[in-house]
Amino acid sequence: MEFVRLLAEFSPLAFAAVLLVAQLLAHEIGYRFGRRGAARATGQNENVGVVVAGMLGLLAFVLALTLSYSTTRFTERRQGTLAETNAIGTAWLRATAHGSPQASEVARLLEDYLTTREDFVRAGRDQGAIDKVNQDTSSLQQQIWGHVTTIVRERPDAISASLMAAVNDVFDTSTAERFALGLRLPTQIFWLLVGVMLLSMASLGYQFGLKGKPVRIMIVLLTVIWTTIIANILDLASPRLGNFRTDTAVYEWTRQGFQGSAAGARATSTAPQ
Repeated sequence: MEFVRLLAEFSPLAFAAVLLVAQLLAHEIGYRFGRRGAARATGQNENVGVVVAGMLGLLAFVLALTLSYSTTRFTERRQGTLAETNAIGTAWLRATAHGSPQASEVARLLEDYLTTREDFVRAGRDQGAIDKVNQDTSSLQQQIWGHVTTIVRERPDAISASLMAAVNDVFDTSTAERFALGLRLPTQIFWLLVGVMLLSMASLGYQFGLKGKPVRIMIVLLTVIWTTIIANILDLASPRLGNFRTDTAVYEWTRQGFQGSAAGARATSTAPQ
């Protein structure tokens, strides 16, 4: 069971192929049972149709539920990168504006911190690489906070307090992004989706078996559509694999902002008075 779930996370396409075959097999089994029970189920086609309609309605509900969950998690990851880079940019600007040597060191460390956080978002499923990035993040946080603490003690004014608040926001948003990238589709929802899907296909096959009118081409098309939807849902729910990855362009934009602000500050300082 766990192998199937891991396959869905590591290779949505491979899982889609397995799910497609499983659905077609479930439909064929249901059809065979329907053909065997056709003689005994005379006059019950309408009752079976009501049950099948209910199963398909439940399947639509579960699909909507999982799609909503996956889309929300994907949006949270994207918004998390934006919030984190904005927080880093704000802290960097306040550090450069402070003017003290300790604040300049904080600004330099924040530039390294930005690169580390970008590496964290780009990391795949290699847990060793993720752990290393987390260790580097913690180390940089300790160094940055040590300098901020010195600044606040030596110069306890509103400017230093604003810098401390900005750095604290940087750490908070990093924690939030780490949490968002660690969330996966819950096992219960995953198996609910797969179970309802297979039961719906089996019940649909049973109904067609009772009527003795197979429509295999249309069933294949329907199965392909359902499988595609599920594959995209699982892709959205997987934070570090698949086609729906969290974009890291905002980190590069923030880095460009650092370079532009630094160049502007140098030009201002060298301008004739």
